[in-house]
Amino acid sequence: MRQFGLIGYPLGHSFSKGFFTEKFSAEGIDARYDNFPLESITAFPGLLQSHPQLEGLNVTIPYKENIIQYLHQQSPVVRAIGACNCIKITNGQLFGHNTDVVGFEKSLCRKLAGHHKKALVLGTGGASKAVQYVLDKLRISYIVISRKADAANGIVDYSSLQQEEIKDATLWINTTPLGMYPHIDAAPPLDYETITSRHYLFDLVYNPSETRFLSLGKAKGATIENGYEMLIIQANESWSIWNS
Repeated sequence: MRQFGLIGYPLGHSFSKGFFTEKFSAEGIDARYDNFPLESITAFPGLLQSHPQLEGLNVTIPYKENIIQYLHQQSPVVRAIGACNCIKITNGQLFGHNTDVVGFEKSLCRKLAGHHKKALVLGTGGASKAVQYVLDKLRISYIVISRKADAANGIVDYSSLQQEEIKDATLWINTTPLGMYPHIDAAPPLDYETITSRHYLFDLVYNPSETRFLSLGKAKGATIENGYEMLIIQANESWSIWNS
């Protein structure tokens, strides 16, 4: 039996195990997919030693960046953005890929309009790096926002964001876990009164399907999208990589 899995911590929110278990059953694939919650990335080598039959892994919060130190090879995208969420294991060699980029771009573009020229990217983790990569590719300018400013890397905090910058950016993308179940009342601290029907709010969170971030945008007539379709796309892309 082939074996695949997911590493991250915690993994109570995980979509992947259910998706792949159902896929394997429906398609008659002799394989299993397990969650491997790691309290520290330093436990990763031990996981590989205890599960030598692993052929592939997905990587989620908070290890998309820290996992890179263990890779033997990196795809051009991983090298460019410094984040990996998919590993193919062949003869003990770990090949790092990033399927978030493919998933986000395909899902985002489905509702993207010509006037979405400026964006606010909320968060600075591995998923944020994938989002920034796609926005650069699409030539959409953006401001990266975090809880703490980092002027050296062009990151501003919420409190220093200018009102004009908020109004000009009609594309808002949440890459943080704010609003994820069970903390469904949380939302990034932005001025939602500035939202219009020309806005597009994209939340990488998929549980709940309509976060408070999206709900506040919807109430103003904005276009909204959650992260579920992105997850489906990136999961299928992972499967293609593992079988390539």
